[in-house]
Amino acid sequence: MPAASQSAEVTLHGSVLVLLQYDVCEAIRLDQLQELIRARTVKLPSPKHPTPGYVRYQRPPVVDSLETLVLESGERLQGEIKYYDYGVLSVVFELVFTGGWEKLTGLASRWVWDVDFAAQATEIVRGRLERAAPALIKPYKEWLSEDYLIFHVREINGSPSATDLIQQHGSRIAQVVRGDTGRLAESECNEVLQSRISYYENDLAVIGWNAAFIYDSTTGAETAIQLLEYANSQLLVFRHYDDLLTKELERVYTLLDEGTGIFARWRLARSATSLHTVLLDVAELTEHADNAIKFLSDMFSARLYKLAALKVGVPDYKDLVTKKVRTAEELYRFMVDQFNQSRAFFLEMTVVIILVVELVFLFWGKPF
Repeated sequence: MPAASQSAEVTLHGSVLVLLQYDVCEAIRLDQLQELIRARTVKLPSPKHPTPGYVRYQRPPVVDSLETLVLESGERLQGEIKYYDYGVLSVVFELVFTGGWEKLTGLASRWVWDVDFAAQATEIVRGRLERAAPALIKPYKEWLSEDYLIFHVREINGSPSATDLIQQHGSRIAQVVRGDTGRLAESECNEVLQSRISYYENDLAVIGWNAAFIYDSTTGAETAIQLLEYANSQLLVFRHYDDLLTKELERVYTLLDEGTGIFARWRLARSATSLHTVLLDVAELTEHADNAIKFLSDMFSARLYKLAALKVGVPDYKDLVTKKVRTAEELYRFMVDQFNQSRAFFLEMTVVIILVVELVFLFWGKPF
């Protein structure tokens, strides 16, 4: 690893992006929203490398500009807000950056740990949703949120290759991704740098769970930035359904603990219907979020997305949701079986009572 003095001589040009996302409703009618706020739609850029396919949105998000955000430090950030049709809002603030590695690692540490972007973004989102309210389907009272930092370096003096950049400044990149100004152990640096991907010899993306470092041109980095944004939005969706299923399963377990008598089983029918409705909603909306972006023959973008999703935790939450869906399906079948048994028992008892009554009337008053 290079000495700090050698790193300080390098000048970096690029920008730092603060990504804040909120899961605000079940879905958004983008056509209606576009009429309400008169915003434009955003499309993924064509890949920088020659390929017969490309990446595209199934329903491109609607994007609108935001007023400049001024931090207490005096830094001025340009912003925009994106509305995804599956109910996620994405706020992106951007600061143009020029300086050395020391300045970048210091900024990364300060922004990761000391600056409360979420509080400022939440107020902005609430204000924007007042205008967008008619386009929201089933708004949530409480929002889940995610934040992520993207350090995009478009130029480095000397134009090093990705291999040279890792060899000369790998420890600095690891510090930026971790948001730490301290010198990291070699094992920790290697752990961070394992999550890297390149297409050309002069581009690089290093992806962490709460931040990413991208070395690429402005055009070349667009797809990576938008795929990171999409991966974080997917994480929000799966977190929401994990919470929803957890609450629904707790409700069902409580109902089952209240009693297993014949009459108690009759109440299972309504609860089973409610549970099945939740399962259908989860399946439909999860598939919707999964298919929001299509990868058409662009294998590099697909691999980049897979790496980003893995690092931010999408597969982990998706597995949790899948397991809880299976548990809920088993409970649904059990509840339906219990209800059917109770109904069959009730019908049998009704038949017996009718027979007894008929026999009483038949033999009433006859001498034995």
